[in-house]
Amino acid sequence: MKADCHIHMVLDGVDWKASIARGIQEEYIRGVLANYRAQGYDYLRDGGDRWGVSLQAKVLAQEYSITYKTPLAPLCLKGHYGSFIGLTYETPREYAALVTKQRSQGADFVKIMISGLMDFDRFGMLTEPGLEPGLIRELIHIAHEEGMSVMAHCNGGDTARVAAEAGVDSVEHGAYLDEQALSAMKENGVVWVPTVSTIGNLLGKGRFREDAVRKILDSALEKLSAFCMMGGLIAPGTDAGAWAVPHGCATEEAWLAKAGVTAEDLHRGIAVLRRKF
Repeated sequence: MKADCHIHMVLDGVDWKASIARGIQEEYIRGVLANYRAQGYDYLRDGGDRWGVSLQAKVLAQEYSITYKTPLAPLCLKGHYGSFIGLTYETPREYAALVTKQRSQGADFVKIMISGLMDFDRFGMLTEPGLEPGLIRELIHIAHEEGMSVMAHCNGGDTARVAAEAGVDSVEHGAYLDEQALSAMKENGVVWVPTVSTIGNLLGKGRFREDAVRKILDSALEKLSAFCMMGGLIAPGTDAGAWAVPHGCATEEAWLAKAGVTAEDLHRGIAVLRRKF
């Protein structure tokens, strides 16, 4: 069976504002789940939302024999990336209260937003830097103390290294990782879910500078190849729902194969994710 380890049921890959405005629509969710099941998926891990769409999907997924995991809402520091889809906190104490509350409401793990996004028009640039290292360590520690695994939206070498050394369970996206970050992730058993589809699927669409997208993609594949050669853990996640990444598009494995990541490599990463999450 197949797994997509990073999706967003709330989004549709076309118009994020319209998707959010749709709210919880059971017919839509069922249609997406039926499509995943028809393609052979039996494990989906959602990146979360603050409206309860992923929670409803988790409930309905049982009818489709799909194991569905969700953090409920991603948690983000106020004034930083993620508030459009997640819940915000201003202090570690507020964050800890959200972790406890979401766990009681059925969250399977904690998702933290600790960096900005890739700027797809400018190679090497992020929309904002990572959070302060001490805060990253505290966020991971608090979640682990509550018995929750941690998924981190994370770009940038320094940010990923700090998160890995603090024991984060998975790094999502992971643009511009350096050798130190890759080594820390390997040594600490961090699973990298690179969501290459969010880059590769932009090629030829005309929305962003083609040369910049190509450079970002080449960089991602180069780092993935290096991490794979190191024996690092990699799992497939399309980030389905992101622009140009419709649910069930099944593009991730093909992009990962270009970096030399084999089906056996992915099975190993998926097995660890399923055990941790």
